[in-house]
Amino acid sequence: MDLYFSPMACSIATRIALYEAGKGDEASFHQVTLSTKTLADGSDFYAINPKGQVPTLRLDDGQLLTEGAAVLQYVADANPASRLAPANGTMERYRLQEWLNFIGTELHKQVLAVIFNPRAPKEAKDFARDAVAPVKFEALAKALEGRDYLVGDGFTVADAYAVFVLTLCGFAGIDRSRWPELDAYYARMSARPGVARALKDEMALMSRN
Repeated sequence: MDLYFSPMACSIATRIALYEAGKGDEASFHQVTLSTKTLADGSDFYAINPKGQVPTLRLDDGQLLTEGAAVLQYVADANPASRLAPANGTMERYRLQEWLNFIGTELHKQVLAVIFNPRAPKEAKDFARDAVAPVKFEALAKALEGRDYLVGDGFTVADAYAVFVLTLCGFAGIDRSRWPELDAYYARMSARPGVARALKDEMALMSRN
């Protein structure tokens, strides 16, 4: 299994899932420079994934799987003992998909993608940070009141994706401490061995670039 990723992009959620599933040492990781859409050897990433996006997962049979929510669920389902996703067909599985969609569309795309887009005007960045972010992160905080995890009673790939957006808050100028539930949740998640290892590995790669 090969994961095409960019340091501290949303593909870190897949790295977390692989580590949490105990598959981190079995997978191969290929770094993508998103600004140029190239791999470390200079080859064209578009030749692998015409969308030019990470995460991209090459399966053992050669098939490619793209889009974060799909990739995360594949990793979970390929490693059922890890319990990274509830069983298909259950209400909890739909809750997982609900959170993957919320994080992907409301937090990742509406807030972080705008703030980090070099082509977005300052007004759009300020609106995403100051008007959209408080409403969306408040919804996440309320959902975590009295809960340790987003879905069920254990860590799932929805939590892995949430770690990504909460980690980027500091880089985006969003004060996570204004929501104590999110601060406490992030502390719990980042203390997990698989999450801590993924954050350490990707931060180290960021520092080299």
